[in-house]
Amino acid sequence: MQNYGKSFIFNFKFLIGNPFLPSNNSPIPPLVKGGKGGFEKGGLGEIRGFTLLEVLLAIAILGIAITIILQLFSANLRALSASEDYVSAVTKAEAKMRDILDNDNLSEKSWSETTDEGYRFDTSITEVSKDRTENLNVRLLEVDLTIYWTKGTKNKSLTLKTMKVVNKQI
Repeated sequence: MQNYGKSFIFNFKFLIGNPFLPSNNSPIPPLVKGGKGGFEKGGLGEIRGFTLLEVLLAIAILGIAITIILQLFSANLRALSASEDYVSAVTKAEAKMRDILDNDNLSEKSWSETTDEGYRFDTSITEVSKDRTENLNVRLLEVDLTIYWTKGTKNKSLTLKTMKVVNKQI
């Protein structure tokens, strides 16, 4: 047996009896073929594996990657929840706006109402462009609807505006 240094002799003594190492009549370890992963047969008969530093570095990189992915996933869940609240509020506001616009006898007024679900509607109807419509048989009304709701500790609101042409009442 040739002497390759004290570390090789120490490593060789440490690895005696390891089932993953080749036996004397097998040139390749039985569970590791082609030298991929695990123990690898190096030059001059030495057997190499992953060092502790390489394993720790791989675990650290994996931990950082998983943390970043989980934070992105969490941010997407928060955004999804916020968009769900806005979609619900817009749906209720559009339904209320359709109810208001279906009335053919609109006049200038303002009112506020609260629903059982906790939404508050503030509605204002005002006549606009009086100087342009004074010689016509129609009036131009601006409908301003604001919906308010609370999510957690935050108060949120959304405003819808539209215009409607109605016949003048004589």
